[in-house]
Amino acid sequence: MNVSFFDQFSSPSFLGIPLILISMTFPALLLPSLDNRWITNRLSTLQLWFVNLITKQLMMPLDKKGHKWALILTSLMIFLLLINLLGLLPYTFTPTTQLSMNLALAFPLWLATLLTGLRNQPSASLAHLLPEGTPTPLIPALILIETTSLLIRPLALGVRLTANLTAGHLLIQLISTATTALFSTMPVVSLLTFLVLFLLTILEVAVAMIQAYVFVLLLSLYLQENI
Repeated sequence: MNVSFFDQFSSPSFLGIPLILISMTFPALLLPSLDNRWITNRLSTLQLWFVNLITKQLMMPLDKKGHKWALILTSLMIFLLLINLLGLLPYTFTPTTQLSMNLALAFPLWLATLLTGLRNQPSASLAHLLPEGTPTPLIPALILIETTSLLIRPLALGVRLTANLTAGHLLIQLISTATTALFSTMPVVSLLTFLVLFLLTILEVAVAMIQAYVFVLLLSLYLQENI
């Protein structure tokens, strides 16, 4: 039974062909395409309002130099948001439960922010490794600690997103299994577990949205340190 609980996190395949790329690109097909008309429908207007809201929230902690990253950060936010939310539907696969995918998103973007700081302000970027006023005997240890904390950032981004989504999916499956098993023997307890399942699903929708926002927000904060 323990194996079946984790089967939902295995990448689907058809005739030996992995379908994870299809599951990653499918959310983009749900977005309505924009046109050049002055008057659009309500769905396009809602989409533009939502994109502007996300862009404004992500650009608030950044200086004007960081606004060049608006397209990348906003696209990443919408991409993660759609994948996380669609993964809560029955019989779907959530690519963001795969640590390899989350690290593939986090590491290049973190490295880009780090290289941006080393190119534009190398002295200030290297100064973060040694706080001002550090006693001389502690300098080697602090440099090692700060370097480790800097290098572990992409790992923390990927693990945070993977762990939160994986834990939520496991809890939903465990409680739904208990609800189904108890329905024939103890219907009252089954009804209570169904209520818990409903509340947990609402919580997981919020977690899916928050984790997508936190992932991109931390990247924007890393970028602010290096511009």
